[in-house]
Amino acid sequence: TGSRGNHVMGMMYKAVPELVTVTAVCDTYTGNLNRAKDAVQTQGGNTPKTYVDYREVLRDPSIDVVFICTPEHLHHEMAVAALNAGKHIYLEKPLAHTIEEGWDIVNAAKKAGKVVQVGTQNRSNSLYIKAKEMVEQGMIGDIHYVRAFWYRNSLDDNPAWRYRIPPDADPQNTDWKRFLGPASNRPFDKQRYYQWRLYWDYSGGISTDLLVHQTDITNFVCGKTVPYSCMASGGIYRWTEDDREVPDCLSAIYEYPDRFHINYSCYFGNDHFGYGEQFMGNEGTIEVNSRQFLSFWPEKFGGKPPEKVAARQEIRIEARGNDANAVQAHVKNFIMAVLGKEKAIAPVEVGQQAAISGHMATLSFRRGKKILWDDKTNKYRFV
Repeated sequence: TGSRGNHVMGMMYKAVPELVTVTAVCDTYTGNLNRAKDAVQTQGGNTPKTYVDYREVLRDPSIDVVFICTPEHLHHEMAVAALNAGKHIYLEKPLAHTIEEGWDIVNAAKKAGKVVQVGTQNRSNSLYIKAKEMVEQGMIGDIHYVRAFWYRNSLDDNPAWRYRIPPDADPQNTDWKRFLGPASNRPFDKQRYYQWRLYWDYSGGISTDLLVHQTDITNFVCGKTVPYSCMASGGIYRWTEDDREVPDCLSAIYEYPDRFHINYSCYFGNDHFGYGEQFMGNEGTIEVNSRQFLSFWPEKFGGKPPEKVAARQEIRIEARGNDANAVQAHVKNFIMAVLGKEKAIAPVEVGQQAAISGHMATLSFRRGKKILWDDKTNKYRFV
């Protein structure tokens, strides 16, 4: 029930308040736990049980569904335990902290026969659904190339991913041992707990927080699954004055079967171009920017386009605030899937495909080598 869990719960109450009752909340920081309890009382009209140990939640047979919105290094043990306990799960991306852990979750979900919805909410975004329809209708012709980017910037007193640390945070109200979970043991560290995205023990950084959204939605729009190669490079270029471990600048080149390519870039020192994807077909381009704006431009062919291309008009669609709408739609789709009325739009297999792309970038960056994926053996190797 930290920042993401609190947000997702709020979106759930907006999307399907009549279909859900939150009976328990769990967090390892008492401030988050108290806030979540208050949120349920305010939005749901009931008082939930509160837990620090997630396993106590799973022991409650009356609970059908759990939302796992924790740091990524905890996804594996929590998801597998929840599935083994017979719960349906909404699991934030990335699916897991490693490729191997992801397969464990896939196998546990198959064995349990429960619904898993991975939090790649772009698949529920109306603009990406429109883009997918346009690609399938042939609006941009054959597509072999996508450019994806995510740029951010902030002032020197607000470094990237240095989330606010509550003034009262201390070892008494922050369960450090439970936060560490399977990670290496070390003394209590407020920065590692509250700013966990910056450290390899708990996060893949750009690759598994941002990039994974964009490779996933490229798969969705263009009908792809897993690339066969990735070469990534970058480093800490902007925020060099602290102890962060993950890069603030990353580029990755992906090759897929059937002559398909993603050119990915991310930098935390300039936000002029924002974030988005450009689906660049032989006959036109679709751009989705900031999850709120869709643009389409037909190719000009030097002023001599084929008749069918010349007949296509430029398109501009604005949908401000659409990411919140997408999260609501994503949660609603999950609940409807649990009720047997819809199919999950981001099931566990799709979540693993997205995670593999992210982990390939992390592995390539950290090894300084190109990485190859074998779709037949589900193994990777470096070259």
